[in-house]
Amino acid sequence: MEHYLFTQLKFVRSQTLKLIEGVTEETADRVPEGFRNTIRWNLGHVYVVLERYIFQYLNLPQQLPAGFKELFEFKTTPLNWPSDASIPTLAELEQLLAGQLERVEAAIAHRLNETLPQPYTTSTGLTIETPEQFCSINLFHEGMHLSVIKLYKSLLARG
Repeated sequence: MEHYLFTQLKFVRSQTLKLIEGVTEETADRVPEGFRNTIRWNLGHVYVVLERYIFQYLNLPQQLPAGFKELFEFKTTPLNWPSDASIPTLAELEQLLAGQLERVEAAIAHRLNETLPQPYTTSTGLTIETPEQFCSINLFHEGMHLSVIKLYKSLLARG
């Protein structure tokens, strides 16, 4: 039987992917007034953070395309992307996001409660010590970005 966290992760990811249906490449790159990121950045960021949470901190191989860390990591913004950066298309991001959770589940389903050799403390001060805790905080993290994407779509539709 699948652990409830994987069911929830898949549900949230399906909502993220459903939300970008119909978003154009042009819309994905527009920064709403008063903000510093785009729909494309939020999608890449969601992907990069889960790669870090599950694979990097557990010393497992990441599937991180070249340049993703520089484009989508915490505190990055498309406003500072180099003009020669290789920016992934929405289709590429969608494909990466769609396949990520299968790899996550295969890598950690049998080790959810394993204590990490080095606990991780988030930028907001939460200490995480197990893969299960990383999955749990990822639900919050992706949900936050899902809400931002919804907001951006609404703001960008207005003009």
